[in-house]
Order: sequence, then structure tokens, then C-alpha cells
Amino acid sequence: MVTGESRPALRVDVRRPQRADARRNFDALLGAARDAFASKGVDASLEDIARQAGVGIGTLYRNFPHRQDLLNAVYFGEIEELCIAAEEAAGLPPWEALTTWLHRFVGYAATKRAIWESLNRETESFKAAREAMYAAGTPLFERAQEAGEARKDVSFDDLLRMVSGLTGAGFVDQAQRDRVLTIALDGVRAH
Repeated sequence: MVTGESRPALRVDVRRPQRADARRNFDALLGAARDAFASKGVDASLEDIARQAGVGIGTLYRNFPHRQDLLNAVYFGEIEELCIAAEEAAGLPPWEALTTWLHRFVGYAATKRAIWESLNRETESFKAAREAMYAAGTPLFERAQEAGEARKDVSFDDLLRMVSGLTGAGFVDQAQRDRVLTIALDGVRAH
């Protein structure tokens, strides 16, 4: 990200607790929910999610009174992590910064695909999240283009749609997914 720019603030309905132990539980629930929703879909057992997070079901419901609250928190948490990943990658060489961020984007896309139908995409929070994601990744892409490392005839939206499409394919393992992403990105790289 260019110096002086900052990540757009996300306006989300779920806030992380202030106490360190409560924040650890909250984050553990989000991680367990993200994994459960990605592997079992939006109807994954809340009891299993709480168990996987190492907390009781009461802790889950205190943080997320409704399943939709948890789904929203997982989605917005993924967006927040994408924004942070862009900031962290910004200091890398242009192509490496872009591909590092896109590898993180693959995880986001897989989670989003699992919960997409359950999200209310008409809310201001959802629109702000999309804007924040684009604002975080676009500078990395543009920097790679300016450095002559990414094709100029490709838009950032084209790139995200291509990578999102890859996440829908079935892969034998993560190594295969990484290889296929590398092959696809080779088509984006300027030669």
C-alpha cells in the first residue's frame, strides 16, 4: 500500500471483546466456525464449533446469539484479515506482494463460497467490506502492473474473478491448489 493510505474501516455489527480471555475465545470461535462452514456448509453444528474452539456452547451464544451473527462475523473477519494481509505484503517486491495476497485471497474465497447464500449482500456492511477488500488489494495489483510484472490488459476485478473461480474446483490437496493458482497467475504475469 502506498505510504499515507490507510485501510478503510469496516462497519460491521460484531465487535471483538475487550478482555484478553474473551477475545481469545471469540477468535477461537471464528477460526473453528470458518473451518466448519468451509468443510460442512452453513448448517455445521454449533455445538461442534464450540467444542472445536475449546469453549462451551454458552460462550458461543453469548458472542453470537444467532447463527447469522456467526456467519457474518466469519465473513467480515475474513475481509479484515485480507486487508491486514495486504498491509503486511505491501513491503515485498511487487509481484511477490500480489501473489502473497492472492494466496490469502484463496482462503477467503473458499470460505465465502461456503457461506455466500446465507449473507445479506444488500447491507451497507457488506458493501463496505467489498470496498475495503478492493481498496486493500488494488494497490498491490497496480504496483505489479507499474513495475511491468503484471499484464496491463487485466483488471483487478478480472484477477479476483479468475482466482475465485479456481476455488470452486475440487483439488486433491493444498499443494495441487497452489500449483494451479501458480499456473493461472503465470497468465497474468507480464512476459
